[in-house]
Amino acid sequence: MAAGADSGVIRRSTLRQQIADALRDEVLAGRLPCGHAFTVKEIADQYGVSATPVREALLDLCAQGLLDVEQHRGFKVHAFTADDFRSMVEARTLIIEGIFRGGADRALRDTPGEVLVSVRRRAEEAERAARAGDLDVLIGYDLRFWRELSGIVGNPYISEFLDRVRVQTWMFVVPLLRREPDLRGHLWQGHSALADALVRHDLGEAQRLIAEYNEHSLALVGTRG
Repeated sequence: MAAGADSGVIRRSTLRQQIADALRDEVLAGRLPCGHAFTVKEIADQYGVSATPVREALLDLCAQGLLDVEQHRGFKVHAFTADDFRSMVEARTLIIEGIFRGGADRALRDTPGEVLVSVRRRAEEAERAARAGDLDVLIGYDLRFWRELSGIVGNPYISEFLDRVRVQTWMFVVPLLRREPDLRGHLWQGHSALADALVRHDLGEAQRLIAEYNEHSLALVGTRG
């Protein structure tokens, strides 16, 4: 009896996460645009599930800053501003600078080789998508790249914060990038160079590349915001 109850909890939790992940992908792709309003019932009908895991998933996305609760009406995709974006970039910059001032070199020395190989693979995939101007593919690989990279630090609070901020920055910038008929040459392509610098433990070069990435992000918004 106990085992059945446990498996039920797992299935329910998994469904909740699957719905949250699917909706997050819809938001990041721009298929659920900023300001778009919907109800729990609409999402439950769309996915053919009950209301409970949908409501839980939507509240999880609210906690991540991606959705807003509309009192007695449902939910709405959060609308970030250019000022929000600049603050996000500043926040992630401060965190990463703190990592470099702290134990980044020790963390890299303690990182198993297969982890660095995986980071390098993610970097190549993200860079390939960036060069091709394939935004949909880039978002997924870029998030995985930075997620694995921040995981090297070994602090789940830092990793979760950086991942959340990166999702939010993509959420803001995607509608702006969609206006471009051809994104080749517009997207940052330094993922592999950054991975190589970290493998060499060249923290100075890694910091330079991250600063370049942040400047590129801000310039992109400055010319399109």
